[in-house]
Amino acid sequence: MVFSSLEFIFRFLPLFFIIYYLAPAKLRNFVLFAGSIVFYAFGELKFTVLILLSVVVNYFIARLMDIKDTTPGKRKLLLVIDVIYNVGILVVFKYSAFIMNTVNDLTGFDLPVPELVLPLGISFYTFQIMSYVIDVYRKEADAEKSLIDMGTYLMMFPQLIAGPIVVYSDASLALKARKVDLSGFEEGLKIFILGLGSKVLLANPFGSIWDSTGMGGYDVMSTPLAWIGAIAYTFQIYFDFNGYSLMAIGLGKMLGFSFPKNFDSPYISRSVTEFWKRWHISLTSWFRQYLYIPLGGNRKGRFRTYINLLIVWFITGLWHGASWNFVIWGLYYFVLITMERLFLGKLLKNSYVLSRIYTMLAVIVGWVIFAVEDISHVKMYLSRMFTLHYSEDYLENIITISILFVAGFIFSTPVFAPWFRRNKNKASGIIILFVIFWASVVMLVDSAYNPFLYFRF
Repeated sequence: MVFSSLEFIFRFLPLFFIIYYLAPAKLRNFVLFAGSIVFYAFGELKFTVLILLSVVVNYFIARLMDIKDTTPGKRKLLLVIDVIYNVGILVVFKYSAFIMNTVNDLTGFDLPVPELVLPLGISFYTFQIMSYVIDVYRKEADAEKSLIDMGTYLMMFPQLIAGPIVVYSDASLALKARKVDLSGFEEGLKIFILGLGSKVLLANPFGSIWDSTGMGGYDVMSTPLAWIGAIAYTFQIYFDFNGYSLMAIGLGKMLGFSFPKNFDSPYISRSVTEFWKRWHISLTSWFRQYLYIPLGGNRKGRFRTYINLLIVWFITGLWHGASWNFVIWGLYYFVLITMERLFLGKLLKNSYVLSRIYTMLAVIVGWVIFAVEDISHVKMYLSRMFTLHYSEDYLENIITISILFVAGFIFSTPVFAPWFRRNKNKASGIIILFVIFWASVVMLVDSAYNPFLYFRF
């Protein structure tokens, strides 16, 4: 069950909110925890035990860390056990097949390759729960004493399967006491509708274009079609991911929580470095706080800084998927950011237009590497983009596609947001939201195309 589904919007959500709002304040965490278990079980019933086990194991490890008599050595041992457990589960389910295939390819062996289904949202909730235990180890947070509150924090359904990654310090106060009223519900509903429209009215049509471009094979694709597909995917992944983040933030407000902003118009960036400060902000922040800085950050000399960046970007790529194209995608950004640190950043600061062209070109190429899993196909696709090829393969409805691209350009920039903030409580804003909601519902009824991009996460 995903947010952009009729089942979620018209069945799960109304029933859940009726129970949640009628429940006494002291029982709302229990209702939210139970509702989140039901939500997760709809999509991954057989893996519900796995995520509940994650709640219990991390709860008790953090409690043991927080005991006054626990020595620094025992605290460190508990942290090591916790990291091994959480990363181990992630490696087994997400990377074991990738590792075995790589070993077979390098050695010529024919070792058995496990066929495991990836538990929904495992990368998101693993990073989230690890941040909590690490904060307890650093004594930056007290261990949560309530198992129900711990489960509520980790399994809260709005951000469970697609983020944003919420660190415990951002949610701890609201877990104990939060304001739940109709004004918060109304504000959250408006944000949710914007996210729903972003996903259904923009991301899905762009995704359909992207899927269509590869149907005839990359080897016979024309240069114009290659660019149309690449730009369509660039818009799809933004409106899809940002849409889900907005829906999560909106649902959080309805529940009385404030989730962090996850996107800040990344496609207006003037450098790749700036792009990653605006794209998937919660993940970038997690890697900085829990990997880059502990490795030494930029405090141990230039050479060590670039080694740390290499490690972070290698893991960033691998986090997104168990395939070599994701590793290459991460290393691709390491190279670009390194170049910007060394010399390119100074040149980009002196340019207003060329810096944006460079950034978008770099990002579009990056998304091709990200989207096309077969490395030989990546090479072929990029060759079609950057060498002239002609064939009779142009998509139908080019006028509709052009209009959609214009809409993508407009709504991926901060043009609409200021107007909406000024008018969201006025008649014009309410009408726009009403139209977005029902247009999204109509699209969901009439179309079976509603891909979920986060199955690999």
